[in-house]
Amino acid sequence: MSKQKLVIILLLLLTVQATSVFAVQRFPKPEFETGYIQPETQVPSPRTEILAVMDVVVLLLSLSVISWIVLKKRSRNGVFLMSVFSLIYFGFYREGCICAIGSIQNITLALFDYNYILPLTVIAFFIIPLVFTLFFGRTFCAGVCPFGAMQDMVAFRPQKLGSRLNAILGMVPYIYLGLAVLYAATGTDFIICRYDPFVGIFRFNASFSMFVFAGILLLSGIFIARPYCRFLCPYGVLLNWVSRFSRRHITITPAECIQCRLCEDSCPYDAIDFPVTSRNPESRQVMVRKLMLICTLIPFLIVAGGWTGIRLHETLAGVNGKVKLARQLLDPATLRIQSEPFEITAYKSSGKSQMQVNEEASVMLKRFYTGGWILGGFIGLMFGVVIAGRMLNIWRTDYVPNKGTCLSCTRCVDYCPVKSDLSKVNT
Repeated sequence: MSKQKLVIILLLLLTVQATSVFAVQRFPKPEFETGYIQPETQVPSPRTEILAVMDVVVLLLSLSVISWIVLKKRSRNGVFLMSVFSLIYFGFYREGCICAIGSIQNITLALFDYNYILPLTVIAFFIIPLVFTLFFGRTFCAGVCPFGAMQDMVAFRPQKLGSRLNAILGMVPYIYLGLAVLYAATGTDFIICRYDPFVGIFRFNASFSMFVFAGILLLSGIFIARPYCRFLCPYGVLLNWVSRFSRRHITITPAECIQCRLCEDSCPYDAIDFPVTSRNPESRQVMVRKLMLICTLIPFLIVAGGWTGIRLHETLAGVNGKVKLARQLLDPATLRIQSEPFEITAYKSSGKSQMQVNEEASVMLKRFYTGGWILGGFIGLMFGVVIAGRMLNIWRTDYVPNKGTCLSCTRCVDYCPVKSDLSKVNT
């Protein structure tokens, strides 16, 4: 992309952001009708609008700087300094919100609930990192995401996990993403925000359980580099997909690989693909059998996953407020206890009949039935894709970063003895 086009895109984004009216209401209204007074929506103060615009401007500038550091300067020290800045600004100063990771839920809810007011700031934080990833790889992960920055600073003794364990643990983000979309689409909960292990630390108000969870992640991060980024982050799934089509991406060497093998153990994230040559070529018959197996396995996994999702849809719907209330009303033991649940108290003050509650719960169960099928099919598809990737050998002659899983941290660059373009040296 030319510099002129990049400047035009940035100016357009800033113009839209600066001229918009930012909404205060970011979450859906409570389910009950009385007993709670919904505050009137007020126009944010100029200071609030300025902060929102400033967040987007800082995000754009940070992504531009880190992309330049990764692709042009190829500097690990520069990435580290940028990570420190992002941790301070997006982490402790802006308290981890708005973040690109949690914006998945806001975007999903806005698609399924036309009454939900979606601030343009959330749209910007969701889209801008994806756009930069499409052109420059996962530079957002390298030094802009405060969650990744915090984990990166404790990765003192990262150990290799092996391709098999990486593949198994790498399925967790797909499951997490699917559940987050399902619960947001049904208006049930924002589970990414609810179980965020780092925002409580940024705000110094983490509950004991969240503090323990964050502590476990950071302690394990000493030996398993960025465990949240690699094995939990749902936004990382989207970045993984988009980065595979990136126009430019970090390379281990600035020129042709000289096969020195010094970079083999340099990546703590196991994101370097080794050369695959014709020393052990597969026969045409073997390749055909593999393709036939993959074409049979993936549809089977999709159907099996969808069937499993349908079987679990009532369990998945159990945390939804409407379904939970209907089940409590049908349980005599709930009505006999002295301290009734909050949902029962709200129901009594709402004026709804039990039949209305049951009808609402029935509608929600149907949504979870459909959502369970889609969720299970999606997970089955991802399992099939992972298995297919392990079965197929892609021809490679050099050591190259995996464009999907590489976090553009530039650690591998320091291991390469080629420090300049060989073509320029020869001339």
